[in-house]
Amino acid sequence: MDAFLHFLTNDWYFAVPMLGMSMIAVTLVIWRTLLNFNARTNMNAFLPQFQEKLQKEGLEAAMMFCETQPGMIPRRLFAAGLETSKQGLAAMRRAMATVIELEIIPDLNYLLPTILAIAKIATMVGLLGTVISMIGTFSQLSKGGDMSTQSRSIGLALFATALGLVTAIPLVFAHVMFKAWIASFEIKMKSAAHKLVLLMQASKPATAVKQKV
Repeated sequence: MDAFLHFLTNDWYFAVPMLGMSMIAVTLVIWRTLLNFNARTNMNAFLPQFQEKLQKEGLEAAMMFCETQPGMIPRRLFAAGLETSKQGLAAMRRAMATVIELEIIPDLNYLLPTILAIAKIATMVGLLGTVISMIGTFSQLSKGGDMSTQSRSIGLALFATALGLVTAIPLVFAHVMFKAWIASFEIKMKSAAHKLVLLMQASKPATAVKQKV
């Protein structure tokens, strides 16, 4: 602990930016986690309610119901499909595929490039701090400095690399987990889009019978 405090006070020009990046990284990971949590939808609870609205109250009521629900699937995916439902099932599929590719997926990737960039920069800054500190240490040794004294400086120099790795490793892990979650969520969205098409296809004959009556 004393060695680390010595590193913070003597090499503050590396320690402070590294600690700052660590704090920013933690904030971004928490932010992205909350965004992912808000994007989710309990489809087992939502679909029966949606189907009931669609069958009993019609298309407009179903659209209004989707707009009031949490999560990206009802508010954005289903809304896009329902808006184009009058143009046919093929138009619904195209609209939902476009929303997934051009709107939802980019939103789910929000902050991920920044998280990965901080992970890479933290590693490089840590290595830079170690290299600069080592250069200074060996310069002192070449001038006749005491090896026992300079060995402490070498140990302190390695704190820069350690701090960079401590920052980078959790960020890389978080980035991989976020990417895996996005891939899983994309499959879930495509499955939900297919279910919506089936529901609309099944509701059309019932609507046609009502209109004849």
